[in-house]
Amino acid sequence: MKDYIQQNKESWEFNVYDFWVKNAGTPEERAAKDTEDPIKMLKKYAAYFDSYEGVRVANICGSCGKKAIPLALLGAKVTVFDISSENRQYAMETAAAAHTSIDFVVGDVLEIDMDRYGGQFDVVFMEGGILHFFHDIREFMDVMYSLLRPGGRMICSDFHPFQKIADILEFQQPVTSYFSTDIIKGEMAHARFYPEEIRRQIPLCEYRKYTISEIINAVIESGFTLKRFDEHPAWTDPGLPGEFTVIAIKE
Repeated sequence: MKDYIQQNKESWEFNVYDFWVKNAGTPEERAAKDTEDPIKMLKKYAAYFDSYEGVRVANICGSCGKKAIPLALLGAKVTVFDISSENRQYAMETAAAAHTSIDFVVGDVLEIDMDRYGGQFDVVFMEGGILHFFHDIREFMDVMYSLLRPGGRMICSDFHPFQKIADILEFQQPVTSYFSTDIIKGEMAHARFYPEEIRRQIPLCEYRKYTISEIINAVIESGFTLKRFDEHPAWTDPGLPGEFTVIAIKE
C-alpha cells in the first residue's frame, strides 16, 4: 500500500463509525430510509442505470454503503471496495438491518485482486469525490477498466474540477491554480463537522486534484469508449458547476 493511501486510510478510520451514526442515523434508522424508497436514496445516479436485477456492480470507495445498499435492495449484486474498516462495519450492519446483502472488500483500490475480481462486473460505479484520493488517475482508470466485463459500463461521478480554484461546495479545502499538478494536504470530507478539538486530531489526506481534460483523457487512454459527460449544478449555488458524471463503456 502506497504511503499516501495508508495516510488516507488512517484519516477514514478516525471515529468514522460514530460519525455515521450521528449524521446518518443508526444502521437500523438508515436501513429504514433505504428500504422505504431506494430509488430516492440513489438520487440523480438512478438515471444512469438501465436495470438493477442481477446486475453486478463494483461500488468504488463506496464509503458507508449509502448507494450500495439501495442498489442491493433493487436487486443488484454489489461489491464495495473501500479503504475503511469502519465504513465496512456501518455498511454491513445497515445491509443486515435492511434485510439485504452486499460484499465489502477493505483495502487499497489500486491493489484489488484481479485474479478474483477482474472482468467480473457489469457496472463500475463511484460518486461523491473519489478521484482526488489517487495520485495517478491513469493507473486508477486502468483498474476500473480491468474490473469490467466486455461491454461493461463505468459510471464515474465526482466533484467538478472547478473545485480546484474555488471552494464552491464549501468543503473548507485548499484551492490551487486550475492547472496545478501539486499534491496537497487537506482534511477528510467530514472533518469540518467535528468539534474543533477533535478536528485537529484527524490525520490529513493527500489529494491530487485533476482538470476536466486530465479526467477525460485518462478514461480514453485506459481503453474506454466515452459515451457521455454531464455537469451538475452545485448544491450551494445552482449557477455554478458542482459535480460531473462520466459514462464510458469497455467495448
